[in-house]
Amino acid sequence: MSHGVELGPVRGPKPPDNAAVAAATALLDQVNRGLQLLSMIALVLTALVLTYSVVSRYFFHAPTDWQDEASVFMLVGVTFFSTAYVQYHRGHIGIEAIAGLLPRRVNAVRLFVVDVVSALFCAFFTWKSWTLFHEAWVDGQTTSSTFAPPLWIPYSMMAAGMTLLTLQIVLQTLARVTNKPEPEQAA
Repeated sequence: MSHGVELGPVRGPKPPDNAAVAAATALLDQVNRGLQLLSMIALVLTALVLTYSVVSRYFFHAPTDWQDEASVFMLVGVTFFSTAYVQYHRGHIGIEAIAGLLPRRVNAVRLFVVDVVSALFCAFFTWKSWTLFHEAWVDGQTTSSTFAPPLWIPYSMMAAGMTLLTLQIVLQTLARVTNKPEPEQAA
């Protein structure tokens, strides 16, 4: 867990003991790293689009009608494509108030239950996201602006990102179940 700025390379968790889970985790990590690079580029492009919009409106009195959707669509992609990467590093916000108070085995059960519940919630969210994507694709849904880009674009990024997040949580849960127990540490 990080509590400040880290300038060194980001290290992920140790590879799972199970070979199949380790291979799937490594593959998903490569996909996540690629999407992380795309997300960084999209975030810079979003800043440039919004800056262009402000400059063109203020200095040239030429408002743009496409920048809102373009920016929101890119931010949707950045948000959902980053979730699995953040989960891989266990970087999501968690409340650990009782973790230090629980015995080691009880805490392990607590973490397992949290992972299973998270996987189930994300699987439901993934299913609903793919449903939204399908409806937008089939019905040809667009935004209500004059630019009117198709809604399947942000829905597809949301669905793909949630799919990757769900896979990441499932792989981490499988790793927790299949890994050899760590030796007890003396107090």
